[in-house]
Parts: sequence; structure tokens; C-alpha cells
Amino acid sequence: MRVETRSYLLLLGCSLIWGFTFVAQRFGAEHLGAFAFNAARGYLGVLALLPLIWFLDARAARSPHERLQAWRAVVRPGAFIGVMLTGGQTLQQLGIEQTTAGNASFVTGLYMVLVPLAGVLFGHRTTLFTWLGIALAVPGLFLLTWTGGGIGVGDLLVLVGTLFWTFQILGVGRFAKQVDPIRLSVVQFVVMAVLSHVFASLAEPDAFAGLWPAFGAVAFAGILSTGVAFTLQVVGQRHAKASIAAMIMALESLWGAVGGALFLGERFTLTGLVGAGLMMAGILLAQVPTRAERAGEGLVPVPEPPSTALRDE
Repeated sequence: MRVETRSYLLLLGCSLIWGFTFVAQRFGAEHLGAFAFNAARGYLGVLALLPLIWFLDARAARSPHERLQAWRAVVRPGAFIGVMLTGGQTLQQLGIEQTTAGNASFVTGLYMVLVPLAGVLFGHRTTLFTWLGIALAVPGLFLLTWTGGGIGVGDLLVLVGTLFWTFQILGVGRFAKQVDPIRLSVVQFVVMAVLSHVFASLAEPDAFAGLWPAFGAVAFAGILSTGVAFTLQVVGQRHAKASIAAMIMALESLWGAVGGALFLGERFTLTGLVGAGLMMAGILLAQVPTRAERAGEGLVPVPEPPSTALRDE
């Protein structure tokens, strides 16, 4: 098997895991409140990423001093990114309690259109394909989520959460080229876990009482979705073209809908199906690479959600 082909299969596995995580979140919501679920998955996510950091440090023969310096460098940016992650993940989990996994996956996927658009505020380039993507995704969002009297509460919460995802990814895009991106991810998950734990203790009586029946869902979201999928992404991106990798990672929304249909019995209405199709087309259009990306610029590795390279040339 060619190295590039193997890389694309690894990235496909990564997007598949992230898409099916929406199903795990839906299952988890039956036993745990949003804050408790996110705290538990955050702690497991940290534990899942630490072995990867150890392996990469050992392979690079980093000294203890270099490792300590690498950790110090990620504390401040990781704190900001962690707050954004907490906001996005909380609203997503609260929303998924009141909507389907398929809807949540497509509405969340809107950040892949918003990131290059919002990046303009920070001096990044955007392209005609981004605007075309928005032109398809916005009416698609309307068709997917409109209930007759407005957007459903669950879909609205997930939609507001995409704003947090957008700035979380912009933050990672800014700092991940300056510091160790995996350590940066660990810090953001620590922040999410601790903040969610505090809020769970304050807002959810017996917050972790349902942890055991929800453990499978929490483990999938915390270990597979973070440690395993992120490892697949890091390894897969080493020999993948950025443009193709971005398209593969954008399939996360599709896999969320497939998982909802297979495991939760969810079905789109005809209108919703058309809306989902328009959103998928818009998301994919927004990933069409610039000239710099076609020349080989890589992706910024970001676990949950994935991020395409920000266009800064």
C-alpha cells in the first residue's frame, strides 16, 4: 500500500471516529448532565494524549529541561483555547440533549465554513470558495433546522457553540505553529475538565452518579475520540496532501449522521436531507485549497474538532 493511501485511510478513520462521537454524546446524555459528561471525557482525553507526548518526546530525544520548557510554553495559550473549548463543548452537549446526533454533527460542521471567514479578522486570507460555501451552507442550515416556528432549541445551542469552536480553532491556528500542538491540546482538555467539574458540582445534583452506565460513551468520547483519533490524524497528516486531508476531515458531519441512523434510528425528513446535502457541499467547498496549500502547506493538528490550515499567505 502506498504511503499516501495509508495516510488517507488513517485520516478517514479519524473523521469516522469523530463523527460517531456525536452518537456517544447522545448516549451519554441519557445518564450524565452536560458538565459531568464533559469533565469525565476531558480527564480521559488528557490520559489518552499523555502516552503520545511521551512517545514523541522519546523519538525526538528531548531532554527533561526541553520537555519542561515545552509545557511552560503552552500554559497561557492553552488556557484561552481551553475556555473556548469548554464553551463549544458545553453548548454542543446541552444541545445534543434536545436534538439528533445527525443535526448536531452538521450544525457543528458549520465551523469549517466559519473558520476561514472569521480568520479575515486576524489577517488571514479567504477565497471565493469560502463565500460559495457560505452561500450553500446557510440555506442548508435553514432547511435542516427550521421547525416551522423557528430553529429548535437544541440546534440553536449547537449553532451558538460553533462560534466558540471557531475561535478555539483560530486560537490553535495562531499558537500551534509556535508551541507543541499536542501539549497545547492537553492543556485545553485540562481546562475543560476542571471548569466542567466545577460547574457540574454547582449545577448538577449528584453530578457523577450516572458515570458507570454512561462509561462506554464517555470512554469513546474521551479515549477514542481524543487519544486514538488524534494519533491517527497526526500520523496521517505526515504524508497527506493538505487539500485532500481537509476534504476527508470534513466528512465528520456525514459520519455523525450515518452513526445516528445506524445506532439511534434517526432519519432526516426530505427537507432536512436537502439541507444536509447543501451544508455538506458548502463545507467541502470551503476546504478548496489556496495556491499555498496546494504547494504543500500542512494542516494544524487539532483534536475535536479537526481544523484545516488557516490561510495566511
